[in-house]
Amino acid sequence: MAKKSKKYIDAAKKIEAGKLYSINEAVALVKELDFAKFDASIDVAYRLNLDTRKADQQLRGAMVLPNGTGKTQRVLVFARGEKAKEAEAAGADYVGEAELAEKIQDGWFDFDVVVATPDMMGLVGRLGRVLGPKGLMPNPKTGTVTMDVKKAVEEIKAGKVTYRTDKAGNVQISVGKVSFDSEKLVENLKAFHELVVRLRPATVKGKYVQSLTISSTFGPGVKVDISSL
Repeated sequence: MAKKSKKYIDAAKKIEAGKLYSINEAVALVKELDFAKFDASIDVAYRLNLDTRKADQQLRGAMVLPNGTGKTQRVLVFARGEKAKEAEAAGADYVGEAELAEKIQDGWFDFDVVVATPDMMGLVGRLGRVLGPKGLMPNPKTGTVTMDVKKAVEEIKAGKVTYRTDKAGNVQISVGKVSFDSEKLVENLKAFHELVVRLRPATVKGKYVQSLTISSTFGPGVKVDISSL
């Protein structure tokens, strides 16, 4: 396990052991405890009572946060003809076909999200080995395989986040930056929490949300009282 820095240890001392903080208190504390020399991200981590070996207990999808994430996503779109023109007009950073696929095969990854029209998936599918491990493979569940490339690009640029459960049933996303107003962070957190609760699989028994923690990029985690959401 990596050794904790003195700044991290000092920040962690300000968190009351065993206390569950209200969402407003938690956001204020995370902002106060941040010690990064840049505008750090604020992340939320859910521990959910899910058995991800069962197909119906795997959460995966995307949503646009009310106040965005504060991060500008570089979007690459695989499309041709009119759809390529739509993607460019919507603000895509890179638009193309085989020439982009070749660049990626050669090790180029100067982008954050990949969108593709369904007719391009034969080409994109060949990139599965390189895009898959980086979580960049387009997927209909996250709205990145679509004919509506205009909407896809605009939503990603507006602060769309993707989420998926890991093997242990955890879900983690970024909900903004330390520089955001607390109210905007709380609004983003509440919007994502409503989605997580709404997605509860019918087959889950017992307590669904086991714990909820928020933290800045390098800062310690603050546990949130779920009832305050």
